[in-house]
Amino acid sequence: MTKKIHLFINNRPVEAEEGMTILEAAKIAGIHIPTLCYLKDLTKEGACRVCQVEVEGARSLCAACVYPVSEGMRVHTHTKRVLDARKSIVELLISNHSKDCLSCVRNTNCELQRLSQELGVREDAFKGNKTPATFDEVSPGIVRDTSKCILCGRCVAACKKYQGVGVLGFQGRGFNTKVAPIYDMSLANVNCIQCGQCINVCPVGALSEKEEIHDVINALNDPEKHVVVQTAPAVRAALGEEFGMDIGSRVTGKMVSALKIIGFDKVYDTNFGADLTIMEEGYEFLSRVQNGGPFPMITSCSPGWINYIEKEYPELLHHLSSCKSPQMMVGAIVKSYYAQVKNIDPKNIYVVSIIPCVAKKGEKEREQMIKDGMKDVDAVLTTRELGKLIKMYGIDFKGLEDSDFDQDLFGEYTGAGVIFGASGGVMEAALRTVADVMVGEELDNFTYTTVRGTEGLKTATLNIGGVIVKVAVAHSMAMAKPLLEEIKNGTSQYQFIEIMGCPGGCINGGGQPYVRAAVRNRGVDFKKLRAQALYNEDMAKQVRKSHKNKQIQELYANFLGEPNSHLAHELLHTHYNAQPRFKNVFEDEE
Repeated sequence: MTKKIHLFINNRPVEAEEGMTILEAAKIAGIHIPTLCYLKDLTKEGACRVCQVEVEGARSLCAACVYPVSEGMRVHTHTKRVLDARKSIVELLISNHSKDCLSCVRNTNCELQRLSQELGVREDAFKGNKTPATFDEVSPGIVRDTSKCILCGRCVAACKKYQGVGVLGFQGRGFNTKVAPIYDMSLANVNCIQCGQCINVCPVGALSEKEEIHDVINALNDPEKHVVVQTAPAVRAALGEEFGMDIGSRVTGKMVSALKIIGFDKVYDTNFGADLTIMEEGYEFLSRVQNGGPFPMITSCSPGWINYIEKEYPELLHHLSSCKSPQMMVGAIVKSYYAQVKNIDPKNIYVVSIIPCVAKKGEKEREQMIKDGMKDVDAVLTTRELGKLIKMYGIDFKGLEDSDFDQDLFGEYTGAGVIFGASGGVMEAALRTVADVMVGEELDNFTYTTVRGTEGLKTATLNIGGVIVKVAVAHSMAMAKPLLEEIKNGTSQYQFIEIMGCPGGCINGGGQPYVRAAVRNRGVDFKKLRAQALYNEDMAKQVRKSHKNKQIQELYANFLGEPNSHLAHELLHTHYNAQPRFKNVFEDEE
């Protein structure tokens, strides 16, 4: 039984558990202590000292995020001494910080800006030279601007803890300290997988996605362009947060209405592409079952994961499904079948993807995704970018009526397509189709809840028509690595593995709305809330299996022929190549 500790915070009695910090105890009492470097379950270093408090008997102020509680302790969180110290710390941070707040990507959504306002910082108290800055926009998806970095270390921790990659680390000493890849190289030249988790945890504008908003606006205003937009499943579960709505609000209809007001010629759902992916991937798996492997087959939907395996485990590339991701499949079909039916020159079609993922920006630039000189997808906007675009067009998002996706050709999607956005969703969607095909009949029980959830490695052993199928689901490279090591060593017991690049899957992609540190630190499970929005939409759909999508059936009947046909392989499948691996000096550091 955990020992109870009794202490006083601001003269109020508080009961905490042994091992808790002052910060955790204060949260129990409903007392707010500001933080900056601290992020629950990620960083607890006491580096920034913004959370300093006064502990009676201590010689100096103490960092609440790391200082343990003790019996009878008396803590004061907002004395003049504490407030003056916090203000001085923030003033020192600002003295070495770029102050282009009006044009900064994080303006009005910046933790340093918010903290400055709370502490009444109004003057540039410390003036002088600034640390030499690096501006890196060479990589396909991420922009790094060290002039805004406050050395909190969150990005360093995220890269190491979530992905086990260790691309970022502290370099230099004293005034010359900065966070960067080794030798201050570009993220394009090291083993960065472009997942964007570093962006999600950055409290300021030191890391951001490479915006393509104005490219899209230019296409919308080009009379020669027929602009088609597709929206990934996880976007509907988070976009509302950009407009002050609750985490997990499902805004599918409002999102479609906004896109139609902006002026896209067609508004489709990437869920159609997810259903198409299941058909191709499911039948690819069935082919491996019939031909004895190679096993396990691993999903290929996540470009961050693809970036990782190409660099870290190139010897396992033959285990990957050859399927393109859903967004790329939609792009390929729009510029072939859709162009043919609509009698539009594919060179005049401009495909835009609204995606929760930063790595998708790089995926569309791959040479394998370019056919006859045309990209399958021309532009990728993150969920955050779509929020900005909607605001730029002066749309009252919360006041919008719901609209439906355009229904011609690609308007139908199933519940299986929707759940792609959550970890385990691709596996469950695939099993819904694979099981029916293997058994030869439509199964009534098709919710494989054992592969759902946002925590830990998930495994299941299934008996499908007398065939034992063992599956595993991993989200983030740190979780995937043990599975990959088993495959490498020849000890893997699985036939089918789903791997997603981001913790929790696409609902926590690197392009999703920022979740305030205060919300994270309260323990709000935002990943679970967003995932539930997708499962709710799945339950609401009349058709919940990809192979039951009538427009998918028509696509095969009228154009592709059958799953894994020659034409399907030409348009919907791809290959991956080993990439040079750069040894990161930070990856093995403790």
